[in-house]
Amino acid sequence: MEKIKVLIADDHALIREGLRKILSTDPRIEVVAEADDGEKTIEYAVKFNPDIILMDINMPKTNGISATKTIKKEKPQIGIIALTIHNQEEYLFELINAGISGYLLKDISPDLLIETIIGVSKGNSFIHPSMTTKVFTEFNRLSHLISSQNQPDGLTKREMEVLKLIAHGDNNRSIAQKLYLSEKTVKNHITSIFQKIGVIDRTQAALYAIKNKLAEIS
Repeated sequence: MEKIKVLIADDHALIREGLRKILSTDPRIEVVAEADDGEKTIEYAVKFNPDIILMDINMPKTNGISATKTIKKEKPQIGIIALTIHNQEEYLFELINAGISGYLLKDISPDLLIETIIGVSKGNSFIHPSMTTKVFTEFNRLSHLISSQNQPDGLTKREMEVLKLIAHGDNNRSIAQKLYLSEKTVKNHITSIFQKIGVIDRTQAALYAIKNKLAEIS
């Protein structure tokens, strides 16, 4: 089984060391590099091509938000998990717009950290439970501002079905099983959806679907 390659980006050596020790306890995960500033994070993302980046927000030279935007443009397939002490919604929404797939606070348990890394590597998204209410509140606020004229044009019926399942948190395998498709076909549909609605990853697609009332929050 191929290991999940992780890049740790944090300007505190003790935190990087602690994260490395936690992740080394799981045989499914391999830490391939560590970066202590945003510029190195961008450089190492290209050099080591990790599956997942654990991204701190406040780092020297280039902060985590800017680094995330740059990396997602160059390497959109990399899953980025913000790991921070901040529980303020402005950071969360800005990072979601930048392309993160997960948002965790640094007080989480080691088990939840590992679970999130594995989930994001499979195409899932995760937001720290303490932030969930804030996200749903923002979704509800935005949904009242969007009129029916803003519904997407060009999506096929099948693409609409795939988009709804993405918004519900289904990964590619789950979508394929529910719609009786191959995973390759699902990937092709997702690529087409991203192009048509102008997003770069599953998190943004899910937000788009929910804000445009294409999927319900359960």
